[in-house]
Amino acid sequence: MGKIKVAALGSDQEDQQRDKRKIQREEKKKREHAEKVHISGMKGGERVKSVGATSEEELDRMAKLTEEVDKDQAEGIKLDEGEKPKRKKKIKIRSNRYKEALMKVEPGKLYPISQALELLRQVSLTKFDASVELHINTSETGLRGQVQLPHGTGKKIRVAIADNTTIDKIVADVEKGKLDFEALVAHPSVMGKLAKVAKFLGPRGLMPNPKNGTISPTPEKVAKKLEGGEFTWKTESEFPIVHQVIGKLSFKDNQLEENFAAFVKAIGELKIKSVTLKSTMSPGIKVQVNN
Repeated sequence: MGKIKVAALGSDQEDQQRDKRKIQREEKKKREHAEKVHISGMKGGERVKSVGATSEEELDRMAKLTEEVDKDQAEGIKLDEGEKPKRKKKIKIRSNRYKEALMKVEPGKLYPISQALELLRQVSLTKFDASVELHINTSETGLRGQVQLPHGTGKKIRVAIADNTTIDKIVADVEKGKLDFEALVAHPSVMGKLAKVAKFLGPRGLMPNPKNGTISPTPEKVAKKLEGGEFTWKTESEFPIVHQVIGKLSFKDNQLEENFAAFVKAIGELKIKSVTLKSTMSPGIKVQVNN
């Protein structure tokens, strides 16, 4: 038999052994119940960090580290594994042909419309019959009106007439997503039925409206005007800008000049701050309003 250790009751040796065992039990308990702090942005096992339950300084440090990592992720500085960085906005690079065309336009110069149209034909880059566009800065927003260009815009507008004989078919077609027209003129008596598809027509700018004259007791006459080139123009909802096509490059110069004059008159020279003339994909040319 081994030696039997005997300690006197209340002796110093027994007290030391008891204190030692108590400390060991407490240390074991700390290890088993250690707090865990999650660090976002880490991967796998790195996401969880064990910290002693009584280490307040360590907890504060890990909490601050977590906040910094979260902030970096929100700002896009650090990325999770496998996450792709956001694409930077591409800078539009102009072709050499465009740059050569741009050099023909004198910066800041206001060209009379006759000279501007002559120059426009030199700087147009498309091989197809491009549209001729006006981009007009006005003195205020909320401007709108109607105009009929003498020579039209070069585009035939498909106009549908909603009256008592056609309303049911038009509503049925619209509900199926069939929209084979660019303008819709309605008789007042059918507006109740037409309201059923307003959610489809409204966002496309096709809902008849008394402000643009597309609700009329004589819809046939209105449709004829629209087919002949009459249209409603207006500034953008938030900016004093009007964009409008006034013809095609295949038009003669005098036809484009007359269309230009008609559109400027419809807006009013006093309400126009600047006019830029261009064709599809061409540089812009500043145009003199008062000749």
